[in-house]
Order: sequence, then C-alpha cells, then structure tokens
Amino acid sequence: MVFILQTTTTTSCSPGGTAAPRTAPLPARTRGPQLRCPGSSRPQTTYGTSSSLPEETKKALQTGPDLEDFLSGDLADKSVWAEYKGNLKRQKGERLRLPPWLKTEIPMGKNYNKLKNTLRSLNLHTVCEEARCPNIGECWGGGEYATATATIMLMGDTCTRGCRFCSVKTAKNPPPLDPEEPYNTAKAIAEWGLDYVVLTSVDRDDMPDGGAEHFAKTVSHLKERNPKIVVECLTPDFRGDLSAVEKVALSGLDVYAHNVETVPELQRRVRDPRANFEQSLRVLQHAKEVQPRVISKTSLMLGLGETDAQVLSTMKLLREAGVDCLTLGQYMQPTKRHLKVEEYVTPEKFKYWEKVGNDLGFHYTASGPLVRSSYKAGEFFLKNLVEKRKTKVI
Repeated sequence: MVFILQTTTTTSCSPGGTAAPRTAPLPARTRGPQLRCPGSSRPQTTYGTSSSLPEETKKALQTGPDLEDFLSGDLADKSVWAEYKGNLKRQKGERLRLPPWLKTEIPMGKNYNKLKNTLRSLNLHTVCEEARCPNIGECWGGGEYATATATIMLMGDTCTRGCRFCSVKTAKNPPPLDPEEPYNTAKAIAEWGLDYVVLTSVDRDDMPDGGAEHFAKTVSHLKERNPKIVVECLTPDFRGDLSAVEKVALSGLDVYAHNVETVPELQRRVRDPRANFEQSLRVLQHAKEVQPRVISKTSLMLGLGETDAQVLSTMKLLREAGVDCLTLGQYMQPTKRHLKVEEYVTPEKFKYWEKVGNDLGFHYTASGPLVRSSYKAGEFFLKNLVEKRKTKVI
C-alpha cells in the first residue's frame, strides 16, 4: 500500500518537508533567513541555491512555492481573496503561485487515522491519496455536522491511460485484480461506519469489461452488509461499452458518476486520446436510461484555459443530456510533469457558476476552488438527493 500524503515524526522540519539534519551550523556566509515550522520552537534555516545552478533555475527556485503555500496558518486565515494582488492568469514561461483560498489544513484527527490504518491493513487504495486530493482531512474526518466520506479506488493503483492532469501511475499491463477486493472493501467500510461511500477506479482497458463486474460485486457486498449505505460509483468510460455501463448501473448503486473533466474544446489536450466528451456523455445518458432512479453526476475542472462561453455551453449540454448533478473545482497541477495551471479561478466566479448550474436545472451544483468530484459527497447527496429519489421527487 503506497500512501502519497504522509507525515513523518521528527524533531524538526525544513521547507522541503524533510527533517533538518542535526549537524554543526554552516558558515554564516551560506546561511539564509530563518523561519519556524508549525508546532516547533526551533528556528529553521533556509539555504541559498547552489552557485552551480543556471541563473534561470535559481530564479525559478526563489520564486516558487514555499512552505506557506502549502500550510494554512494565520496568513491564510487573514487573507481575503478580493485583496489578493498576485497573478491569476499564467503568462508564457510563468508558474502561478498558489492563492490564499487554496491553502488547506494538514490532515489529522482520530477518524482520519482510523481510515488510513484500515486501508493499509487491507491493502486498499483511495483516490483521495493517489490523486493527492487537498480535502482528504476534511472528508475523512467527518464531524458533528459532516458525513465522513472516503473514495475507494478499486482495481489497483495503476491506470492503463495517461491523462495529462492526473498523478495516478500508469502502465500498459497493470497487475491482475485482487479477487478479495470487493469483500475487503465492504469489510473496511463496515468498520468505519460510513453513511456514504464513493467507489472509483483506474481505467483497465486491459480487461474485457473494463472492470464493470468488479464494480458490481463490490456494490453487492456493500449493500449486503449495510442496505442503508449510499453508494456512488465514479466509473471509467469502459471504452464506450454500454453493456459494461449497464452492469454497474443495475448493481444497486445510488449515484452513477462519470467525469467529462473539461470542456469539449480541451478534451484532446487534457485527457488520454482514448477518451472524449461525446463518449463520456453517452455513458451518463445510458446509465439513466437503464436505471431511471439512479442519480447521475459529472465534474468539470476549471483553470485549464477554457473560456466562460465554453463552460456555459458545456453545462447546457450536460443538462440537456439529463445529468442530475454537477461539481466544478479548480485544476491544480499535481507534479511538474503535468499540465500547468492556466488560471486560478476566484471564489466569486465559482459562486457564479453555482448559480448558473442551479438556474439551468441541475438538482445540485457544487462549485468551489477546492471542490472535487467526490468532495464531501455524503453532505452533498445524502441529504439533498437520495431522500428525494426515494420519495420519487426526482
């Protein structure tokens, strides 16, 4: 089990995220300004860039993200997005700094640790970790007024596709499926006592049905243990195989989700060539056709270079296709190998898109900088939609 979001217990930390070595202080001429790590009384020393590095690289390092860009402390709490003066649109050759509204708390808490330990013991994966989701602590933590939600990633941690926005590792022939995974997943979720679970997966184009049967078995085991649990399946496109879509849609799930990811005009640039907008739309439509009571859901990332007109047009196409729910969130570059962020969309603009979505008739529109497809799914759907479905309001 590989955990991407990790914490290391050390006596101190450095801006790079590792323990500061216990060595004699360097000569004064090489020492940089001092800062303090959260939770530590020891001042930390930052060191200048090596003189052997090219000037361009030095500048990039000096202007790149620092520790404050990833931790939300007093600075983030006091920052008001309307007063932010940094660039929000990327210029050629520039890498945008993280604005204050995208800074999140370090994941912690009893429920968070409980979920993580169970995952490790049963060799299960979550997209929360593999995709480096910024909301992992909030979703896993739950709380008095929140539903603890986890997104389990079925069929391993290796995808057969290579989308340019995604940090999940890829291979042409991933390891075989674990036949015990559906049972182990249901067992883990029963221990957690979750009200809402999201099942997703990597793409498995190496399998005849793309893993649809594996999805269906997992849903069946979950419902056997807890008939009241709300199950969402966030599926691949199954290469457009509608019989595979049917298998999942008729498995007993409550929410059928499949992400179109971005506007039609950017599909080729953002997604793997085997995926496209029309194919994804057919998946969502067919799920509703074979199981009208299922709630359909999709997601859009903003900040990839799309225009407002393209976003509006895409939202209209999705609603015309009968999609019930839409989430919109900020694209965040997971590594330097992936697509750069073209724009950081303001919270105000996300509120605007939420209003547009509601006006277009989506039963629920979740729109915000840190919203992800499965972000706090229990709160978004458990109260607002599943009960309506049961009473046939939808």
